[in-house]
Amino acid sequence: MLRRTCAGSIITLVALTAPLLHFAAPQAADVASPPPIPAQPSGTLAPKPLYRDPVFDGAADPIVVWNPHVGRWWMFYTNRRANQPGLSGVAWVHGCRIGIAESADGARWSYLGTADIELPSELGGTEPTHWAPDIVTDAAGLHHMFLTVVPGVFEDWKHPRTLVHLTGTDLRTWRHAQPLQLASDRVIDACVRPLPAGGWRLWYNNERDGKSTYYADSPDLATWTDRGKCTDLAARPGEGPFVFIWRGHHWMIVDLWKGLAVFRADDLERWTPQPEDLLAVPGTGADDAVNGGHAGVVVSGDRAYLYYFTHPGRAGTIRPEDKDSLELRRSSIQIVELHEQDGRLTCDRDAPTYVQLAP
Repeated sequence: MLRRTCAGSIITLVALTAPLLHFAAPQAADVASPPPIPAQPSGTLAPKPLYRDPVFDGAADPIVVWNPHVGRWWMFYTNRRANQPGLSGVAWVHGCRIGIAESADGARWSYLGTADIELPSELGGTEPTHWAPDIVTDAAGLHHMFLTVVPGVFEDWKHPRTLVHLTGTDLRTWRHAQPLQLASDRVIDACVRPLPAGGWRLWYNNERDGKSTYYADSPDLATWTDRGKCTDLAARPGEGPFVFIWRGHHWMIVDLWKGLAVFRADDLERWTPQPEDLLAVPGTGADDAVNGGHAGVVVSGDRAYLYYFTHPGRAGTIRPEDKDSLELRRSSIQIVELHEQDGRLTCDRDAPTYVQLAP
């Protein structure tokens, strides 16, 4: 190459002796592509915590159902009297009514009130305690609630508990209470589902047998035959069994008081335990830094959402000797999306949860 330079009126050509450098055009394979940005899931971002009861601050044991009469999602939950001072032992866990919250999208909830449940005194006493309902709807559109009833307010855990069947037409008012005759006088936490060949199955917790999960069958939701212990679950006793169908399998989750056990079945008879529990590792979100407990699941299309509760100020079970403290007693409802791969369930409670529910 020649370069022209100027010095006064003299123009000279100077030869550049540096060798020419040739650069090959980069090939597509040599350029590192940036990692793809994951698409944001569709739906409404859920807050953390998802919900706190504005009356007693003791929401627990949630189930979520679609209410076709009002066109909204309803959450039913045990409403413990967490913020009531002067209640000794576990009296604050008694005297509860079933709370109801309402949502248009499953992510934003507002308090609606309590379920109108009528119990005869021979079942509920003069101060009945309501815990952990489950609700199913039959082919005729009649709603059925299966409710844990304790006949009074007590300071310890030593008193009878009964599963009671009620019916209603609007999901708010519940009448015609009938007790179920099951394996013992201390049974709690009903979960009822239709059987593939017809009829219904009830799973429940038998406290007299080391908190084991038992089951019973019915042709009509009114008469029940107890079938005894779920032997496949015997090694992992717990509370709040919840059964749902998703991605070609039946799933059951059970509250271990240190996270949720997961079992999978193809026929509702033989249950295979999953090695990994859900919600056993504390999260980092508001009111979520403890293990998660007693949960319900809503399946919407190909997605599934786990509604669970936490005691933000404690870990483990409630004891009569616990001190009277709002921070120890209060509880919050949370939500996380479930994921399934190779027949196992996982969830990431620290990831944002976008909720999209279809009735």
